[in-house]
Amino acid sequence: MVELDTYDLALLAALQTDGRSTHQQLADRVHLSPSQVGRRIARLEADGVITGYRVNLSHQALGLGVVVFISIKLAHHGDTAVERFREEILLLDEVQECYAVAGEADYLVRVVVPDLPLLADFTMKKLMRVPGVESVRSNIVLTALKREGQLPLSHLR
Repeated sequence: MVELDTYDLALLAALQTDGRSTHQQLADRVHLSPSQVGRRIARLEADGVITGYRVNLSHQALGLGVVVFISIKLAHHGDTAVERFREEILLLDEVQECYAVAGEADYLVRVVVPDLPLLADFTMKKLMRVPGVESVRSNIVLTALKREGQLPLSHLR
């Protein structure tokens, strides 16, 4: 784990709130000079604390009105089967996230699609055809209470 001081933590919190902030805006927030902010950001990137920058898009505004969490169980768990599953799942644009999990399922994926008929098509024609998939169980999101939360930093103080 990387050593972080209070300025680093404040900088990370500010960046999580608004990743488009300029060095000057960040400097005003964390009480450092813009050049110090730039050096700290470069170090945090080099240390792998900051892994990238991205824009969060509204799935609803883009016509992707259905969000689904799908539990997937594999028929076999050998290295070849798991690697083949991994290769295939990465090719599916509808899959936003994929986690290997402990419990009843082997994987949990978050999927976005425009509507329920296309969810059915995705499940039957794409997901169930991924080699090694034995069963799927879908949970359709009705309302998102919290999405894409900021990482908690309080344990690092």
